[in-house]
Amino acid sequence: MYSMKTYKVAMVRERLAEALDEAERGMPVFIERKGVRYRLTVEAPGSSRGTARQPRIQTLDPAVAEGQWSWETGPTGLRFRAGGRR
Repeated sequence: MYSMKTYKVAMVRERLAEALDEAERGMPVFIERKGVRYRLTVEAPGSSRGTARQPRIQTLDPAVAEGQWSWETGPTGLRFRAGGRR
């Protein structure tokens, strides 16, 4: 049976590595601040709380994929032009 370890915030600032080591060994670790208790837990490597990020570009213009594009300047600034330079 493990004993529960409780740190005050000031103490955990000084002993963060110790608190992390204890949590990693499976010991319950709590941090208390202003009467509120927080539990320190360990997540297994590779586990993720969210889903995988989706790519921002869903489709790619074939001209862009082949490198056939350029920028053209105008009164409002730069503008993308597919098809390369003419």
